[in-house]
Amino acid sequence: MEDITRGGQFLVKETKCENVFTPEDFNEEQIMMRDSVKEFVDKELWAHKEKFEKKDYAYTEQTMRNAGALGFLGVAVPEAYGGLGMGFVNTALVCDYISGATGSFSTAFGAHTGIGTMPITLYGTEEQKLKYVPKLASGEWFGSYCLTEPGAGSDANSGKTKAVLSADGTHYLISGQKMWISNAGFCNVMIVFARIEDDKNITGFIVEYDRDNLNGITLGEEEHKLGIRASSTRQVFFNETKVPVENMLAGRGEGFKIAMNSLNVGRIKLAAACLDAQRRVISTAVKYANERVQFNTPISSFGAIQAKIAEMVTNCYVDESATYRAAGDIQNRIEAREAEGNTHQEAELKGVEEYAIECSILKVAVSEDVQNCSDEGIQIFGGMGFSEDTPMEAAWRDARIARIYEGTNEINRMLSVGMLVKKAMKGHVDLLGPAMAVAEELMGIPSFDVPDYTELLAEEKEMVGKMKKAFLMVAGAAVQKFGPELESHQQLLMAASDMLIEIYMAESALLRTEKMAKKLGADKVADQIAMTQLYLYNAVDVVTQKGKEGIVSFAEGDEQRMMLMGLRRYTKYVNMPNVVKLREQIAAKVIAENNYCF
Repeated sequence: MEDITRGGQFLVKETKCENVFTPEDFNEEQIMMRDSVKEFVDKELWAHKEKFEKKDYAYTEQTMRNAGALGFLGVAVPEAYGGLGMGFVNTALVCDYISGATGSFSTAFGAHTGIGTMPITLYGTEEQKLKYVPKLASGEWFGSYCLTEPGAGSDANSGKTKAVLSADGTHYLISGQKMWISNAGFCNVMIVFARIEDDKNITGFIVEYDRDNLNGITLGEEEHKLGIRASSTRQVFFNETKVPVENMLAGRGEGFKIAMNSLNVGRIKLAAACLDAQRRVISTAVKYANERVQFNTPISSFGAIQAKIAEMVTNCYVDESATYRAAGDIQNRIEAREAEGNTHQEAELKGVEEYAIECSILKVAVSEDVQNCSDEGIQIFGGMGFSEDTPMEAAWRDARIARIYEGTNEINRMLSVGMLVKKAMKGHVDLLGPAMAVAEELMGIPSFDVPDYTELLAEEKEMVGKMKKAFLMVAGAAVQKFGPELESHQQLLMAASDMLIEIYMAESALLRTEKMAKKLGADKVADQIAMTQLYLYNAVDVVTQKGKEGIVSFAEGDEQRMMLMGLRRYTKYVNMPNVVKLREQIAAKVIAENNYCF
């Protein structure tokens, strides 16, 4: 297991392109899976988009049943409990391609397979798993997840819902209010979090919901939402709902841990769920730009439109690269743990937990890219984009929720850096050594040798390495200055996080492109090289801006001057890329193919 890079180590260890998983590595089984999911989506979801926009909840439920019949709800569920027992990459793959047509279905799918089923698979007793998981995997039953309350959102552990043990000790009585519960309108099982007595942490319970025996459960009306209109979202009220003691999930007070770990998996799956949405928006926008004629010429021939298309395509390519890189890492980690004798439950939990930093990075980066992508999609369509007659406005509305659920992007930004610092304190990632080395390097005289960049992507690799040094310099100094108090300096954490995100995303694209170039030859991947260079150029800008924001906000005098000088050194190209030319090249390829073609 030593050669597997641990979570967060991408910052301080070189990753070889041979060791990353990329979409080009899909095996036959995965390609078949992808194609059958795409067929299902085109036929049942994309072709009936207007049903979702008109709040046809019954149709959402029906298509969920159909997805269950095809096995899509059980991809991640072990075979022993009626699932397909596929690896983590397949889980991400299905989540990716099933989520592109409408946010309403992808929310129902994500809530059911992720936070609705997974807590039982990963924390349930053998009896609980045998009783509930096969029904959830087949789509006979649906799951929902009741964590959020009117007063407990980002602070998930502050919930007021109570669980009181009955006098005879056979069951708990749950009372309280939950809100924003996805799938509430058609679920049969709820994972409910409640507090027993004055416990510090909440406890998880499996609660059955039977419409013929309401057992103190009432539902609010369907919420009226900006997007994901046909996903069922309701409040759920519990009034002394009887839950047998054997339906407690894991142990008393373990609920917060279950909630946090469920969210880690949810975050990378949410990133995956924003990929095909981008591909479809891009393809739809490109087709429109090729057909729409103004000033006697298709608007796709205008530079202003080409720039939009190139940036949309580039971000999507980078998002795919990073999401599948992390999914591959998690799968390797799970397999390595199983080989060491861990149970599937332990291996999966530890495997995902290991890469919690990457999961938070992906959640933020990809949810923001899908929003920008759909926004530019509207712009390319012009006035038509604002009309419900074209799919762009729905894509834009559906994308908006992605920055809020599974922990807001602000929370995830702070988490990514906070978890990295904690890993460093525990000795899991050596940040201090490299940070000290960067500080020493800054005191030395810079080399004025002309570097040798004859090898493909050599300068790009060096730039990624330098961005890592910029992050280590800024974050290292901040940790030294504030120590554990850093957590309360949220704006500094946010700036550091933006640097961290760009490093991971840019490096992921670079590794994917390098792997392809080694296999096929550089001339065959000219467009992928262009996207890698364009993304890196944008990433360097972000690192420059956020690094500067951090430095001028916590350092003064000579220290500030030294660090600003260091930042300039670590964000300086020897050969600047021609950005306009890169964008023209990327756009030309996609415009010629008339769709997203990578």
